[in-house]
Amino acid sequence: MWPSHEQNLQNKTCVLNFFKTLLSVDHQITSRAIARHEVREIEQRHTQDGLREREAAAALTNSEDDLVIIYNRVPKTASTSFTNIAYDLCGKNHYHVLHINTTKNNPVMSIQDQVRFVKNVTEWREMKPAFYHGHVSFLDFTKFGVKRKPIYINLIRDPIERLVSYYYFLRFGDDYRPGLRRRKQGDKKTFDECVSAGGSDCAPEKLWLQIPFFCGHYSECWNVGSQWALEQAKYNLVNEYMLVGVTEELEDFVMMLEAALPRFFRGATELYKTGKKSHLRRTSEKKPPTKESIAKLQQSAIWKMENDFYEFALEQFQFVRAHAVREKDGELYMLAQNFFYEKIYPKN
Repeated sequence: MWPSHEQNLQNKTCVLNFFKTLLSVDHQITSRAIARHEVREIEQRHTQDGLREREAAAALTNSEDDLVIIYNRVPKTASTSFTNIAYDLCGKNHYHVLHINTTKNNPVMSIQDQVRFVKNVTEWREMKPAFYHGHVSFLDFTKFGVKRKPIYINLIRDPIERLVSYYYFLRFGDDYRPGLRRRKQGDKKTFDECVSAGGSDCAPEKLWLQIPFFCGHYSECWNVGSQWALEQAKYNLVNEYMLVGVTEELEDFVMMLEAALPRFFRGATELYKTGKKSHLRRTSEKKPPTKESIAKLQQSAIWKMENDFYEFALEQFQFVRAHAVREKDGELYMLAQNFFYEKIYPKN
């Protein structure tokens, strides 16, 4: 017996209701699956964000731990006093200090030693972070394919004052190692007497030192009186050195380094003011030159070039300091951070 029309309608209704139920259940399952997927995506994003934050923090730490400073110190510019601050702080601030001792204090390295030095500085991870110092001329690391260059810093001094200090240092030594016999020990001739007699140790050519130290390992750098060397030294000072101070304003130099590179110089300013090694090395038996001796040296083209470089460095240092330091009640204070970020897009 065939089902009636009413029974057919009832059957169709049941089937439709059954499929509606299936669709509803499927929709609920799908919605829950989508919700679970969205939750997983959010969790993954949070995990990735946290991982990125940790990686960024680790990268910052690794970046600081990978820092290398090179102080290619010019003789008789208060370099020993400054270097001893680095030695006193290295244990506390957790970095290494290494002295670059070249044979006969030759500031120019052979090409093979340049390669060795660059390799050591960049790959000697056990010594990082590191503060290298020594009487070596500027070395351009980019010539050797290095991507991350070291940070160069330096100090320079009034050229005649530096020469006078060096002249007496060779004869009488200093209070750092008073028992060490110097190369010109026994020569009692004063600097003025040397200038008057036209001696070689006080000749204008002896002024030619700070320019080649900043100029670098090019032959022209060491040609006395080279205009190209002067321009190259200025270029390197501005483009390759983070900071170049002057001996006459050493405390300001130390303060600015502490603000810029606390990983190395945290506590340096206080140590300079109160430490026993801040003014450690004073040349013995030094007699200031007369105005006549100074005037005679200032007539030379070499002095004019070295003094030009010194004035250039001094102006640059004072410019940097003017944008970093303020004076209040006779004391200098480093400026706080005066930039911030805004209008950061896209919005989260």
